[in-house]
Amino acid sequence: MVELSIHDVGKSIQYPDGIKYGLICKDLKTKKFVLLDNHHPKGHHMHINGDESDYEYVSDEKLIEDFEKLVLKNLGVKL
Repeated sequence: MVELSIHDVGKSIQYPDGIKYGLICKDLKTKKFVLLDNHHPKGHHMHINGDESDYEYVSDEKLIEDFEKLVLKNLGVKL
């Protein structure tokens, strides 16, 4: 399952970059997943299965590129 959602929400305290996103790829059989998202108060971060870490957002294009690389590395799937 793959879902990509990127929205221009205007700059605010909650979204200083003016963008809100959630990109997920989940293997429904193994339950393994890659998720990149940003929401208040956490900001930009990623989830690889049960592990969570910060993510440095640069641009929409880089976000999608990083997501595709993480999916290939962690799930073995080329998007």
